[in-house]
Amino acid sequence: MGHAEQGAALEARIASHFGDSASLKQSAAPLLAAPIARAAALMAGALAAGGKVLACGNGGSAGDAQHFAAELVNRFEVERPPLAAIALTTDSSALTSIANDYSYDQVFEKQLRALGRRGDVLLAISTSGNSASVVAAVAAARQLGVTTVALTGRGGGRISAQLTPDDVHICVPHERTVRIQEVHLLALHCLCDGIDLLLFGAKK
Repeated sequence: MGHAEQGAALEARIASHFGDSASLKQSAAPLLAAPIARAAALMAGALAAGGKVLACGNGGSAGDAQHFAAELVNRFEVERPPLAAIALTTDSSALTSIANDYSYDQVFEKQLRALGRRGDVLLAISTSGNSASVVAAVAAARQLGVTTVALTGRGGGRISAQLTPDDVHICVPHERTVRIQEVHLLALHCLCDGIDLLLFGAKK
């Protein structure tokens, strides 16, 4: 295959990624709009009452947790006061000491037990729903009276079975990690927009 043919094949492959991503987002919207709206209302209520959102996840989901926390603490699209959010993925000393002294599975659970209070919300992100460290955090949240918003895919895995009627499950109906993560980012932006709308009347 020559350079021209390789280039054309690569461009077609890229276009296919765009098409697949757009198609999933369109088909998922009717399924996810209601749980995203419920999660935004839950988070807005917690923040208005003086609570906070604590976010966790691994790998790309850790990046999503940090992205979401930054949007709340700084701002999303409108000028408004800072909102209380903590990404449990950012303190390298806490993460490495817990992983070294105990187990990596406890890196989010221990931080949640230290920082979480009844009335807070845990944002638990796992594309498979089976990440052991996130599963442990969800279990701890239930014991602490911290409500969970779970952002998953592939049917929700072990996390799905942990959730109570007070929790919210946003489960992307797909099996491929990259597609699930792309919808997760859109869902997080919808949550930020929804929180701003509910708390500050943002109309953007």
